[in-house]
Amino acid sequence: MVTDAQVRRLMKQLQQQEGLALAAAKAGMDEKTARRYLEAGQLPSQLAVPHDWRTRPDAFIGIWPQLQEALQLNPGLQAKTLFDDLQRRFPGQFSDGQLRTLQRRVKTWRALAGPGREVFFPQEHLPGVLCQSDFTQMSSLEVTLQGQLFEHLVFHLVLTYSNWETASICFSESFESLSEGLQSALWELGGVPQIHQTDRLSAAVHPPDHPQTFTQAYAALLRHYQLEGRRCQPRCPHENGDVEQRHYRFRQAVDQALMLRGHRDFDSRAVYGDFLRQILSQLNAARLPQLAREQALLRPLPTYRLDAVHRLQVRVSRFSTIRVRSNTYTVHSRLIGEWVDVRLGAEYLDLYYAQQHLERLPRQSGKGGHHIQYRHLIDWLVRKPGAFAHYRYRQELFPTTRFRLAYDALCARHRPRVADRHYLELLRLAAYHSQERVDQVLETLLAQEHPWSVEQVEALVIRPGADRRPEVSIPSVDLRLYDALLSEAISAREVA
Repeated sequence: MVTDAQVRRLMKQLQQQEGLALAAAKAGMDEKTARRYLEAGQLPSQLAVPHDWRTRPDAFIGIWPQLQEALQLNPGLQAKTLFDDLQRRFPGQFSDGQLRTLQRRVKTWRALAGPGREVFFPQEHLPGVLCQSDFTQMSSLEVTLQGQLFEHLVFHLVLTYSNWETASICFSESFESLSEGLQSALWELGGVPQIHQTDRLSAAVHPPDHPQTFTQAYAALLRHYQLEGRRCQPRCPHENGDVEQRHYRFRQAVDQALMLRGHRDFDSRAVYGDFLRQILSQLNAARLPQLAREQALLRPLPTYRLDAVHRLQVRVSRFSTIRVRSNTYTVHSRLIGEWVDVRLGAEYLDLYYAQQHLERLPRQSGKGGHHIQYRHLIDWLVRKPGAFAHYRYRQELFPTTRFRLAYDALCARHRPRVADRHYLELLRLAAYHSQERVDQVLETLLAQEHPWSVEQVEALVIRPGADRRPEVSIPSVDLRLYDALLSEAISAREVA
């Protein structure tokens, strides 16, 4: 079949005063065909006759009015649904191969007589006016820290005029992560735009039936930076289109950089953070002229940053645990029944009692998580060894693999209750002396074939004189040596 491009090339070759046979060969057609198009003076597309006749009978001509009526009542009906219904009502009349015919018919009806579709209106972005932010999941990139999978998100902020972007690592879509990420982005930018646009932030509202707590905190954050807050409409992610598109581009850039790097493992989170900052710097390099126009119109930053923590009071249960944002944490048993102050950050929660800092615990992401510290519970577990066997969080009482192997070895030699009691003694030894030292001793003993005992472990951990400080002997200094040096220096100066 001869195309329009071939005929145009034929005309061009003839204008260069080449013969018809040579021009037709260069255009990829027969000489007779070339002569026919020259005589017609038209392109193949202009000579084509519109195909407006049917090549086979219309299988749906009798049933189409019913289908059209169903589509008018429910425009969301799919052609596959209508076809399946026809096959049920008229067995053997419609074959599976006719589905495509009905799909084309329905598509044509939607375009000519169906309801109008949603219209998207392109927006003009002005410098210094709008920034958009959202969280994006990064775990699909399979980044590891020292061989361990690093599951994380990033808080991503984009200026819609210049497309300048920045990102910060976080672990949950919480208000604390939002506050920390937004403030870090504004201080890195060096100014404040007029509007901050986000999605519905439903994941950051805790609890869902009391969103006013989040609303008040978020409103206070916006007031501090004199930002106007704006949210997308439900189920309309395109309204946050700039940052949504940058999510894809940013993850793609990180993935490509990881491929170029040759592996996805990093020594620490700090090294990985530097890696992301380098990628962002490369992405932003071409946007610096537009960014300069934005920065000239940004409002100045406030004099200080807000503390990106949420303060709350919780009561310690009789299980020596507290519940914070639907997650469970253990605290020391001496605090049972007391109210403790919790300062909840993006990654940690700090515990206070009587205005004294007790400890910092890693924040659990999501809901239903738990952080169980055996040092908080070991005293009472030793007193109640029978509780160990069916303790809800028993797996958390094996701090390392070797502790679990030691417990299995004890179970192989003793009755269950005796094995539990001996293991809890090991755990108390680790709590009051050194978990690392107990782990090293267990590694040595487990490698041997003969049985070992808790007393043997204790003897190796607590060696006589291990806590004794070494005596340091400092010899006395004879100051007359310094006098002799000064005398020599003075004599040398007089000779000179």
